[in-house]
Amino acid sequence: MAKYSEGFKLMLVKEYQEGKLGYRLLAQKHNMKDHTRIMRWVKVYEKFGEKGLMKKESKETYSVQFKLDVLSFMKRTGSSEVDTALHFGLTNPSMIASWKKAYVEGGAEALDRPKGQPSMSGKAKNSGNKKITEEKELTYEQKLERENELLRLEVEYLKKLRAFQMDPKGYLEKHKQLYHSNSKKPSN
Repeated sequence: MAKYSEGFKLMLVKEYQEGKLGYRLLAQKHNMKDHTRIMRWVKVYEKFGEKGLMKKESKETYSVQFKLDVLSFMKRTGSSEVDTALHFGLTNPSMIASWKKAYVEGGAEALDRPKGQPSMSGKAKNSGNKKITEEKELTYEQKLERENELLRLEVEYLKKLRAFQMDPKGYLEKHKQLYHSNSKKPSN
């Protein structure tokens, strides 16, 4: 995926807003394969202004529960990734796609994994496949505790999903503050 500068994004948004060219013609004019990026940039700009098009200085971290809430909202309402991101105040809709993929492949536990590759310092260099050795070293009791925790998370998620399905607007209003506080946590 090509990276585009903030200036380029802003120029295309302004050009679109002038009304002379639509998304597809703008994409053709600037030799872009697809017009959907331009559509996304325009929507983000309209909601967040120029700041929405800027690269983030630090990576924001989101709780597993927040990610599950975003995914359940998208599934329940049939909203696109772009519309869901704008609804939750996120400027990067592709992040939702990666959450969705992780959830489909590994369930709620996969949403808690840190992004990127582990550092190669110290033990990590010599451990080969660390995760496999950790799995083997867990006792039966530890495996049961881990499974129990995952089941607790799943039950909690299903309760929240049910509450959301019964009253989506009320649920979102009640938890609006929680979403905003979760999205502003500094990364470690």
